Amino acid sequence: MILNTLSLVNYKNFESEDFEFDTKINCFVGANGVGKTNVLDAIYYLSFGKSYFNPIASQNINHDSDFFVVDGIFEKNEKKEKIIVSLKRGQKKMIKRNGKAYERFSDHIGFIPLVIISPADRDLIIEGSVTRRKFIDSVISQSNKSYLTNLINYNKVLAQRNALLKYFAVNNTYNAQTIAVYNEQLNTYGTEIFEIRSAFLETFIPIFKARYKAISNNNEAVNLIYDSHLFENKLSDLLAKNLNKDKALQYTSVGIHKDDLIFEIESYPIKKFGSQGQQKSFLIALKLAQFDFLKEQSGVTPLLLLDDIFDKLDENRVAQIIGLVDDENFGQLFISDTHAERTENVVKQVHQSYKIFKL
Repeated sequence: MILNTLSLVNYKNFESEDFEFDTKINCFVGANGVGKTNVLDAIYYLSFGKSYFNPIASQNINHDSDFFVVDGIFEKNEKKEKIIVSLKRGQKKMIKRNGKAYERFSDHIGFIPLVIISPADRDLIIEGSVTRRKFIDSVISQSNKSYLTNLINYNKVLAQRNALLKYFAVNNTYNAQTIAVYNEQLNTYGTEIFEIRSAFLETFIPIFKARYKAISNNNEAVNLIYDSHLFENKLSDLLAKNLNKDKALQYTSVGIHKDDLIFEIESYPIKKFGSQGQQKSFLIALKLAQFDFLKEQSGVTPLLLLDDIFDKLDENRVAQIIGLVDDENFGQLFISDTHAERTENVVKQVHQSYKIFKL
């Protein structure tokens, strides 16, 4: 998978900009605020149909404009693929592949496999379970269409059940038959999602541990633990058992939407007991494991984006990480940094072609 060219019109701070990329390493350097991360985010947008950093689509339009266009030409399996994402204020976002618009954005997910490593990933450690579930869902959805469909359907039914619980409370009424229908649907979709998540993590955790060992230079024991209500109970039983509680709370308190992924170092939570360097290494290992998993599943080498890679890591550690890509297992790499000289010194150690874009 190669991104040959990128064209931005009215995307964030860019009014109009065109890039032609090297097939291996591409570095964006410049002072803070010039748009280095925005270029990486635009590449991410072409893969996922949304921003990695700002989920409100309209806020990605340049302030002085009423639309944005992100246009990329990729090479996948020796075939050119033109992807365009565009948005006009007050209208629906559009994603086109080779001139044809997708009816459902979910059909595009996984077509351009991509992994981003960013300082924003620290949210995976410090934020709540929803952030870590999104990570699991994002990795699996890129290689499993039925999983994404089940997840979309589960969330729709969950919203409907929650709305019904609120309706019951406001109107002091209850309809067991309707709740039973929603419970059955949640059980069907939720059980399938739980089984796929469990199988995914069985494969993923050993890959992650190997990656952490490779980049941390020591033998700290790290682990990922899947925490779910469904290990001990069927979802249908849980929903029935917690019905009175749900009616009081006016939302669904059990299910796969409460799952979590626990991050541990030496059997303790990394949030409390890991240093900044250990946390950063943990997150990078997590993302490189995502890279390995996607490549194995799709048979396509994902794009790898490294945003502000020197954040909380010394040059030796960064050189080690960049060195990991100095073989045929990795494909095209995009890096952002504030220091051009520092970036070039590290990239020169890698025996690959590269381009530096000074913004």
